[in-house]
Amino acid sequence: MDERPDNEELMRVRRDAELVYGRQEIEYALDRMAEGVTARLGDRDPVLLAMMIGGMVPLGALLPRLQFPLQVDYLHATRYQGGTRGGHLDWLRKPGLSLKNRTVLIVDDVLDHGITLAAGVEECRDAGAREVLTAVLISKRLALRKGLQAADFAALETDDRYLFGWGMDYHSYLRNGEGIYAARMPA
Repeated sequence: MDERPDNEELMRVRRDAELVYGRQEIEYALDRMAEGVTARLGDRDPVLLAMMIGGMVPLGALLPRLQFPLQVDYLHATRYQGGTRGGHLDWLRKPGLSLKNRTVLIVDDVLDHGITLAAGVEECRDAGAREVLTAVLISKRLALRKGLQAADFAALETDDRYLFGWGMDYHSYLRNGEGIYAARMPA
């Protein structure tokens, strides 16, 4: 695990970051995504799973937009352990609800290389889910992904940049940004 950044570094990263999407753009994109999710899952009694920790913010914003019966749980796998580069996948929690013969929607903050989301999909299938779909707040445009190639629902897209805010973090901080920001990473 990387050392915790000091407050000065966090303030500098936030101050120097570029706003990629503001709150209004994010809210509008979530409205559109909720329409798609409702059309696809509204009659299926789905289980929505937040991929922790980043997925709790997008799922929390999405839930009030979904006006149909559903259950909520979470799963927690991490590759970052507070750092800025992914490593070995560690499972911290698997879903507590039974997924057997259920439709599952895993909600996460960002799809970059897709390794963590692919592991979540596989875990849900292994738990007997009938159908497993994915939704992300933001999908990065990458030429090649190592895991899940595309989310079933993506609210926004961006180039491959280091993002924070709306669930995405910088060394486990700055998840609470009002918008989505791109950090200016040292060369």
